[in-house]
Amino acid sequence: MPDTEFQDQTKTREKTREKITEPPMYKVILLNDDYTTFDFVVSVLTGIFGKSVPEAVAITNDVHRKGSGVCGIYTRDIAETKVDMVARSSKEAGFPLRCTMEET
Repeated sequence: MPDTEFQDQTKTREKTREKITEPPMYKVILLNDDYTTFDFVVSVLTGIFGKSVPEAVAITNDVHRKGSGVCGIYTRDIAETKVDMVARSSKEAGFPLRCTMEET
């Protein structure tokens, strides 16, 4: 048999490289209001976001003085979950604390 039959049976594989991209990240932001207590915001930051008390106090001061404070930067699913946790926790405690997220 000629070589062409052997060549037909042998297939060459092309190596394809997939470009792996990092997922988009989102900032989770607490918004100031005139009713939520300083202590409650600190407890949200330590409980939901895992911040130390000094970090939580610094972010809470940003919320109070600047109108908002960044709690952390996460992937979309985690950011959405944290925003939801803040909303539920605030509602249960009777505070109007709001939390949003925006793509970085």
